[in-house]
Amino acid sequence: MHNHSSVSARSASDISHLPEAARRAELQRLLPLWPRELDDLSLKGRRNVMHFLSRALREERRRARAGHWTYDLARHAALVRHYKWECEAFEQFQKKGTSPIGDMEEICD
Repeated sequence: MHNHSSVSARSASDISHLPEAARRAELQRLLPLWPRELDDLSLKGRRNVMHFLSRALREERRRARAGHWTYDLARHAALVRHYKWECEAFEQFQKKGTSPIGDMEEICD
């Protein structure tokens, strides 16, 4: 058994240590977004990523409840992890006062 320390083994509180390249690589694997969309770290860009993450999570949960053969526990866990990371990034923006969060609070609750 291999012991790889990977991004997927990190906790949700490690958002500050997640390199943007690793974030982008994992999100590219999980979401149907163009690289330029993942590179956009503005409020609008992060809102777009959060929209796709929440939609992908809903779909994965739906497959789990239905017992569908395409359900993937690893994908579900990765989606949850990245969703938490993105929510924490918004909380950091809010604490710094650099961006008005507004409707993103509703998504992250």
